[in-house]
Amino acid sequence: MSPLALISVSDKTNIIPFSKVLVEEFGYKILSSGGTAKYLKEANIPVMKVSEFTNSPEILEGRVKTLHPKIHGGILAKRSNKVHLNDLEKNNIDLIDLVVVNLYPFQQKIETDCSWDEAIENIDIGGPSMLRSAAKNHQDVSVLVNNNQYEQFIQEMRKGTLTSSYKSELALRAFEHTSSYDAAISNWLIKEKKLESNIHMQTFPFIRNLRYGENPHQKASWYGLNNIGWNAAKQLQGKELSYNNLLDLEAALSTILEFEYDQEQNSSTKINAAVILKHNNPCGAALADSPSDAFKKALDCDRTSAFGGIVAFNNNLDLAAAELLSNIFLECIVAPSFDKDALEILHNKKNLRLLQLNKENIKTDKKSTFKSILGGILEQDIDNDVDQTNEWSCVTQTKPTSEEFNDLRFSWKICKHVKSNAIVISRDQKTIGIGAGQMNRVGAAKIALDSAKDVTNGAVLASDGFFPFSDSVEIANQFGIKSIIQPGGSVRDKESIDMCNKLGMSMIFTNKRHFLH
Repeated sequence: MSPLALISVSDKTNIIPFSKVLVEEFGYKILSSGGTAKYLKEANIPVMKVSEFTNSPEILEGRVKTLHPKIHGGILAKRSNKVHLNDLEKNNIDLIDLVVVNLYPFQQKIETDCSWDEAIENIDIGGPSMLRSAAKNHQDVSVLVNNNQYEQFIQEMRKGTLTSSYKSELALRAFEHTSSYDAAISNWLIKEKKLESNIHMQTFPFIRNLRYGENPHQKASWYGLNNIGWNAAKQLQGKELSYNNLLDLEAALSTILEFEYDQEQNSSTKINAAVILKHNNPCGAALADSPSDAFKKALDCDRTSAFGGIVAFNNNLDLAAAELLSNIFLECIVAPSFDKDALEILHNKKNLRLLQLNKENIKTDKKSTFKSILGGILEQDIDNDVDQTNEWSCVTQTKPTSEEFNDLRFSWKICKHVKSNAIVISRDQKTIGIGAGQMNRVGAAKIALDSAKDVTNGAVLASDGFFPFSDSVEIANQFGIKSIIQPGGSVRDKESIDMCNKLGMSMIFTNKRHFLH
């Protein structure tokens, strides 16, 4: 008896040549439904419709086609079980040896401006049922969910009997496929109906194994979505991205996006921002009239830490910037685009990773962020709200000048992306000292002030958490700091306010903190 393949695919890529090989080389008979059957017949591939096979018509406008004992009996029957085989014989059910199914394009549909009813109709029922049946009985039935599996399946068939390990791998891919599909539907319902989920439903396809994790003795893998974020970035040159590269790139991107959309900047003015990042912390950031000037100013903050770092730009990278970048050892550079002559300059540094990440591949409406802990994960809202300066308050007698206020805004944006406890000192829209990840805020302030050295006169200071002690204000004043921005909210706020008033300094309360652990 000829083997029987059930083929029902929404994505018909390569299904015709694959079906021809099944029929002509391996003697398969093809069973299909709806649009797939019509598509194969038009290509002169012999096919039997499911409705003819089951002697049951499609009903409910196609909602019910394959949900039938002759379909699932043929898939689920164990070939080594006499009871199963007798049941098939009594009910005139043929064995189905291969299931080739990919599901209604629900994920693609909901990314368009579709109605609720359209989305509901794109929830596949029969497809997942057939996949799960075939995957459960994978000892006897092969199951394919993606056109990129067709060629390998043909090659394995040509070797002879399919191995148990290969069939198990096919089953895994099928269960992964249905799991991801169900997660997409659940997440859509949560979003559309504003429901609360009792389980974590996010799934990410495997991208690739990384060379290692944070350290060479740690294994690491990368999972993600094809059209979003770093998997959508075009790597123009350089070594393969590492685990640490990806973490640093993500931190750099979140920082540079602070200057991508700013309600309080003149929309006709193009803001050129550059951020240099090392070990998940900015070690230099600046705004300027050109990418090269922005990078030059950012580099002046901490040239030592910039060595071996990552640089992110919010605008096209030109020749002038490339010439500066070529003079320092860096791991990665990311920008929305690169001029041709800039690429020619940077091409001389063969190992330097250049990434082009288009703005349309940056999902700025991301709502949640996750961290793993022993035995579980933590989820929280992502900290990407735009801070409104009209919600800030000046709590001192002295008010910041317009130049100081611009520097305060700039410092506050950068401080948000420095690990707590964080202190950022800026002047003229560039960082001049950063203290990151200290166990106490005074220590972070001392590091930032000491690194800024003799250029702090007239600068401003930002603190990600409240800055309550008068002695810290005194130290800042000794270095020439003119204004401080902090969340406020300490029971000892009055001490720092009084000291600012005594020293003629200004202080802004943002009424919002930005801890980053």
